[in-house]
Amino acid sequence: YCVEFRTESLSHHCALETRPYARWMRYLREGHTVCVACQPPAMSTDMQRCSGDGHNAHGDKILHWEAVGNSQCQGTWKKIRQLEHCSCPLVHSFIFT
Repeated sequence: YCVEFRTESLSHHCALETRPYARWMRYLREGHTVCVACQPPAMSTDMQRCSGDGHNAHGDKILHWEAVGNSQCQGTWKKIRQLEHCSCPLVHSFIFT
């Protein structure tokens, strides 16, 4: 499944990323909607959910995130809704790990 979040804040370290496999971090912006996919490697087998997906969160709750591979690229977002399939552009789609 997929969860849409609105990015509320992010550290300046995201924009400084230059490693080829991590350049996606430079595209993160406050106020953008991003889609985050929950796929089997990250999914809890007993709960069938990904940790940190904001399952019980409503739109006013601020949730924290951290980029894999750069722990200094982090920020906050608010859950918008859960979808069965992601519909964001690829540059705005991410995967729980």
